Amino acid sequence: MSIASQIAELNKKLPSTVKLVAVSKFKPLSAVLEAYAAGQRLFGENRPQEMAAKAVAAPADIQWHFIGHLQTNKVKLVVPYAAMIESVDSVKLLTEINRFAGTLGQMTDCLLEVHIAREETKQGFSREELLALVPEFGKYPFIRFRGLMGMASNVQDMVQVRAEFRTLHNLFAEVRALGESESRRWVRDFDQLSMGMSHDWPVAVEEGATLIRIGTAIFGAR
Repeated sequence: MSIASQIAELNKKLPSTVKLVAVSKFKPLSAVLEAYAAGQRLFGENRPQEMAAKAVAAPADIQWHFIGHLQTNKVKLVVPYAAMIESVDSVKLLTEINRFAGTLGQMTDCLLEVHIAREETKQGFSREELLALVPEFGKYPFIRFRGLMGMASNVQDMVQVRAEFRTLHNLFAEVRALGESESRRWVRDFDQLSMGMSHDWPVAVEEGATLIRIGTAIFGAR
């Protein structure tokens, strides 16, 4: 099937509450433009240089989400172009994004990445680290905290995957409840839960995802 057909098929299956992030990493600009012609406007990249180059060359109304591990020394390549940074996985990175966004005088939408998989290679905050950070949100005036992101274990066992997604959804609800109980202003924007990829997105949607990150099922194997 073509890129356009794959996008159309996915959108037919997705509820209106879920947005599709087309993961175009490692794919040429021509593939992005093919998806764009099919109506796709939200794309995900995980390499700073690649995203910056595509952002400059692609149509201006594309929204770029950075979804990969981001080193602090590459923040300057991402913040000017990212509609959202989904993969904020440490206080150190959060601090640098806030600092650099401040030099630009802009707000940067961010998701906090939570480690939910039973795999040490995955990045992200633990539950304890995340809950300790929540009272400190006000210290980052150039960050708009939009929600959480997570990656389930790369396994075929969907019972395990579902449990990991449910853990993330419950933590998302817990953080929102903390903000609401204290009438924090940030809670108004804290409404996004990014989870699910090509092999497990239906389970993620059932468990409350609002963003799914699909690459292979749209663009083919890398």
